[in-house]
Amino acid sequence: MSINLGKFNTLKVVKEVDFGLYLDGEEEGEILLPTRYVPAGCKVGDELNVFLYLDSEERLVATTLEPLVQVGGFAYLEVSWVNQYGAFLNWGLMKDLFVPFREQKQKMQVGKRYLIHAHLDEESYRIVASAKVERYLSKETPQYQPGQEVQILVWQKTDLGFKAIIDDTYAGLLYESEIFQPLHAGMKMKAYVKQVREDGKIDLSLSKGGQAGVTDFSATLLERLQQNGGYLPMGDKSPAEEIYALFGVSKKVFKKALGDLYKKRLVLLEPNGVRLTNGGSCD
Repeated sequence: MSINLGKFNTLKVVKEVDFGLYLDGEEEGEILLPTRYVPAGCKVGDELNVFLYLDSEERLVATTLEPLVQVGGFAYLEVSWVNQYGAFLNWGLMKDLFVPFREQKQKMQVGKRYLIHAHLDEESYRIVASAKVERYLSKETPQYQPGQEVQILVWQKTDLGFKAIIDDTYAGLLYESEIFQPLHAGMKMKAYVKQVREDGKIDLSLSKGGQAGVTDFSATLLERLQQNGGYLPMGDKSPAEEIYALFGVSKKVFKKALGDLYKKRLVLLEPNGVRLTNGGSCD
């Protein structure tokens, strides 16, 4: 077994001392888990899932706290302080995460937040961060399928919409014309792959596209009508922003779902809303 610095590891408790527990790091020796992080009732022989990093004296140490980012990941973090060597970010642990000046796109300022990638510095073996995130995104052609659900981290606003980082690996784009909710850098959410272009670029959507998305939302809309006494003051003339605020889908998906329910004779389309028929009644 080799330990993974900057990530969670499952290690066995081998010794109890006044100031904590020692864990078996094998070739790295015994690793301290300070008392403040020791779970109640933990004893020698137990296995613990702990995060490993270097303390202020560059010693390997364990914690049961979950940091805001692990090695290999991206996060949107706030600057706690700055010195002559670089900036230090709050990542949820006692020792802040270091960003050297050479890894900053612009000089980082205390109190502001920046998107970074966490990694091990090859020379010092320290966990460091870089704001030059593009170099850490995969250049390989992704194997996503249209409609596939992914996890994204909103990256930055562009003229076309918002860039996002997909599954901590790829860059993608959400188009402005298809966004019906406030977005800002650092938001984490699920999204759907619209398409992977021939050049490997990925178009994203916040709503599930295709017939599968319509079918899923048709069921949701029918249930919402039943819960609302059989009527909703929403129709195909309703503003896209109101539809998204209420249902979390685009106007296109909403209209297709309405048409789907209408064809099945489950709803009646009225001038200012939609009403259940007897076939889709609340009974």
